[in-house]
Amino acid sequence: MNPLNDPMVVYLRALLSDRMHRLRSGDADRTLGASAIEWAIITAILVGVAVAIGAVVKGRIDKEVANIK
Repeated sequence: MNPLNDPMVVYLRALLSDRMHRLRSGDADRTLGASAIEWAIITAILVGVAVAIGAVVKGRIDKEVANIK
């Protein structure tokens, strides 16, 4: 069960990829209107995903440690 294959993570990666492409291609003038809020939301989502992945990894490690003892 790979958390990177979760549909929400796949969607987020596609969204970020599109944003990065637009910023690199010079269409940044169009996307600067609410970009600070959008970047804050994207950052919050990424932090949430990182925390969730960290919790899953920690849970699995704790489970394996309990099995060893």
